[in-house]
Amino acid sequence: MEQSFKYIFGPVLSGRLGRSLGLDLLGARICSMNCVYCESGPLKRLTMTRAPYVAAGDILAELEVWEAARAQKGEPLPDVVTLGGLGEPTLNSELPQIIAGVRRVLPGVPLAVLTNATLLPDPQVREELLAVDIVLPSLDSLLMSEFAEVNRPHPSLSPLDIAEGIREFRAMFAGQVWLEVLLVAGCNDSEENLALLQLYCRALLPHRVDVVTLSRPGTEPGARAVDADTLSHWRARFAEILTDEPDVSGRAVQALAQSAEKRQEQAGATVSAPQDPAQVRAALLASLSRRPQTAGQLAQALLVSEQSVHMALEGLLAQGDLVARQQDGATYFQVRASGH
Repeated sequence: MEQSFKYIFGPVLSGRLGRSLGLDLLGARICSMNCVYCESGPLKRLTMTRAPYVAAGDILAELEVWEAARAQKGEPLPDVVTLGGLGEPTLNSELPQIIAGVRRVLPGVPLAVLTNATLLPDPQVREELLAVDIVLPSLDSLLMSEFAEVNRPHPSLSPLDIAEGIREFRAMFAGQVWLEVLLVAGCNDSEENLALLQLYCRALLPHRVDVVTLSRPGTEPGARAVDADTLSHWRARFAEILTDEPDVSGRAVQALAQSAEKRQEQAGATVSAPQDPAQVRAALLASLSRRPQTAGQLAQALLVSEQSVHMALEGLLAQGDLVARQQDGATYFQVRASGH
């Protein structure tokens, strides 16, 4: 795009959601938890207080500019718009206005929310989230000791309260609920936690459960991914309890079902406008400030040539704006934290 944005980033390539345009509703690392695996960098503020951390008008003004530039260039729409960013998006008290504005600017594009679910015990938050298509809550452990070690939550939080909030939301939501469990070796990969989460999911019946582990650098260097056998074991246990359900998510599921074919059609496509180096650098900085990514992921998500991405990355590394870290045989780039 032709300018840098403070609150819009990507699209980024998501294994679950395809080309996802991210909206940052916090503008800084403000969250209700300080997870050891978080890929967004050191926490600035641990809170459960809702406030307009980023005004809805500011986010939507950027989105209108972004959409006008996209349409002018003839670039494809994202597969989904995802509310998330540097912190917990439901902490933003102007969430309803943001959701309504996204619907207005990008009608027909599915809307998803990445949430740690800590505010779902609040009936008002549950009501606000009814207006989206997909909610992706995380729940890493039902054991208080593991919850504290992995998620490092606000002191008011309990994993059982969060689990009940997810359950109450699932019962009233017409869209899709995709539960995520992220495993950290030696922290929350116990058989006791697995048994409790399995029992919980029998009652919750989420539309899908994604059991994952660290694939990118997290906040704490000591946080390690579980081994392949552990991951396979957990996934098999959840596969036993998930049942087929009617497709109730409307346009979201329809659009996501077509996303693979859509991305195949776009494979190898070139951006119609010239790839100005300054524009590429700005897009990379905006995306990498929220999420570590490889050069290939950046090129595919932003529809920019890999050559342009590599050139921009080399310059940003030389200037000290980025750091590169090796994980699982791949090089991930992320914005250097201030003060380092």
